[in-house]
Amino acid sequence: MGVWDDLRDGVCLIEGEMKVKVESEKIIKAVKKLDGIEVVLENADDAKEAINLILRKTELFKRDEYRKLKEVKVTSYEEYETSAVDYKMKFLLEFLFEDDVPLDTRVAAIKEVQEFFGKI
Repeated sequence: MGVWDDLRDGVCLIEGEMKVKVESEKIIKAVKKLDGIEVVLENADDAKEAINLILRKTELFKRDEYRKLKEVKVTSYEEYETSAVDYKMKFLLEFLFEDDVPLDTRVAAIKEVQEFFGKI
């Protein structure tokens, strides 16, 4: 079973890692809404930069219990809708917290991220 096979409802738990699936269009719209600029996401590095902008501009992860977020890793993949030329670029956001952060806190943080992108 591959990484993508474990995705359900946009959240993936693999070997203790917490990952969220986000479409490129949602990230682009969020940056446009928050910064007034339209970005182009060609790869995971572009998406990571955009995610960092979003996290800085929003209240996400500013609460004390979320300050133990070490890093957000971003990987990209293409999801084909109907043919090899009809696809959507999607990104997996992996949230890496310090070891002492309880699972419930990590889950709450991920839910906030999902809710944010759900409103975009």
